[in-house]
Amino acid sequence: MADKVRFFDTTLRDGEQTPGVTFHLNEKVEFARRLDLLGVDVIEAGFAGSSKGDFEAVSAISRAVKTGVCSLSRCTEADIRASADALRDAVKPRIHVFIATSPVHREAKLHMDRQQVLEAVVRSITLAKSLCPEVQFSAEDATRTELDFLYEIYTAAVKAGATILNIPDTVGYATVQEYGDLIADLHAKVVGHRTDVILSTHCHNDLGLAVATSLEGLRRGARQVECTINGLGERAGNAALEEIVMGLRTRKDIYGLEDNINPKQIYRISRLAAGMSGMEVPPGKAVVGGNAFVHQSGVHQHGVLNNRATYEIMKPEELGIPQGSMVLGKLSGRHALREHAMELGFQLTDHELNRAFAKFKELCDRKKDVTDRDVMAICREQMHGSVGAYSMNSFQIFSGNKMTSTATVSLQKDQDIITRADCGEGPVEACFHAVDQITKRKCSLESYQLRAVTEGEDALGEVTVRVRHNDLVMLGKGVSTDVIEASLLAYINAVNRILEALEEGAEKDC
Repeated sequence: MADKVRFFDTTLRDGEQTPGVTFHLNEKVEFARRLDLLGVDVIEAGFAGSSKGDFEAVSAISRAVKTGVCSLSRCTEADIRASADALRDAVKPRIHVFIATSPVHREAKLHMDRQQVLEAVVRSITLAKSLCPEVQFSAEDATRTELDFLYEIYTAAVKAGATILNIPDTVGYATVQEYGDLIADLHAKVVGHRTDVILSTHCHNDLGLAVATSLEGLRRGARQVECTINGLGERAGNAALEEIVMGLRTRKDIYGLEDNINPKQIYRISRLAAGMSGMEVPPGKAVVGGNAFVHQSGVHQHGVLNNRATYEIMKPEELGIPQGSMVLGKLSGRHALREHAMELGFQLTDHELNRAFAKFKELCDRKKDVTDRDVMAICREQMHGSVGAYSMNSFQIFSGNKMTSTATVSLQKDQDIITRADCGEGPVEACFHAVDQITKRKCSLESYQLRAVTEGEDALGEVTVRVRHNDLVMLGKGVSTDVIEASLLAYINAVNRILEALEEGAEKDC
């Protein structure tokens, strides 16, 4: 029987450290449920000791899923106790203790010598083990740590009670062979014949090697892999879960390893991660990119038509990528939309379904055919957040190449319709300024992305914006066949979330 790989997903912790990415509590819980459906073995839900928001996220996810839930902790008593408290309701809790071990980190960041680091590790793991049945230890920047110290510290960690030893290539420094050799050496010198201790990989993509080093680590003896959906993470990101899964499965002749992942959920959770983070998947990305199964060369097309195996080593349907898109039309009902959304991986509440159905019927009047990708965009927009205080009623634009753009926007709040007009460098900016007048909040646009969901002149446009108000930055999404309308909907979505966050902050201060 083949060995099994445990998948440790850290999208909600390390993935959230992607520059410009912030997940909110309801999004984290929904994403954790999807990770549960995907079949990951452990979800690193956050860093409970770092903030009240992370503590609440770890607690909420612990109650929401049946799979393993982990909280990261520094080697401090406060962090470890916070993690233990946040994990109280988890079915399979795990505390993940870490400390930097490389010379540059010890000297420049910790101001500690080897002995002080070693003592902190033993003391922290001992405490964590007394509070939680499963403890994981990571030596941050392991690949730039002296080998003798690395063996010493991991040996001490095992004696103190850690049963999962994570070996982070924190800055993506290691070559593939170098990392594989390190895993093999640690397995021989620290783990030995023990069956209760496993090694884990955690690789970053600074030199583009995160997936390759992770796979090599698994080949050389690691049995847990830390990764994120779409490779989200600091700087150049983490090892991408979907690429590791398909690497193991496509080359089982090399790795000979099993896992608990349901690959049909991969595409859906990839799109959810893109929608939540605002980080769209590059077309050329392996496994889930838009071009991953597209063949333009005539030679390639001919080969695929005769036998797909000529140029495809994976089948798109195995990943849950929509094939032969089912077409819905204006005569399709609410039940058909709900069922089809479920097939595409979206579990809509009744409220979300009502909003999605209204948007769907409106889209049917504008487009001849509504495809899977249109439905996915509508669902992403509706699930991105609650309606909030303001909803769009109407807008009018006066714009041209030799005139100042003016927008008149009407928003509904409760039973009131509020109308304001303002100017801008273009029609989109004029709309945003008019919204600011209505909400009486001065916001600034941090980023703006527009993409066509489908092809053709009637393509649905999906707009993603990041909007700042003082220290708050919120993501907003809007979809429409009208680019200005999609932009306005996205901005209203982001502003509503800012207002909700401000209200929550005021309530907590009372």
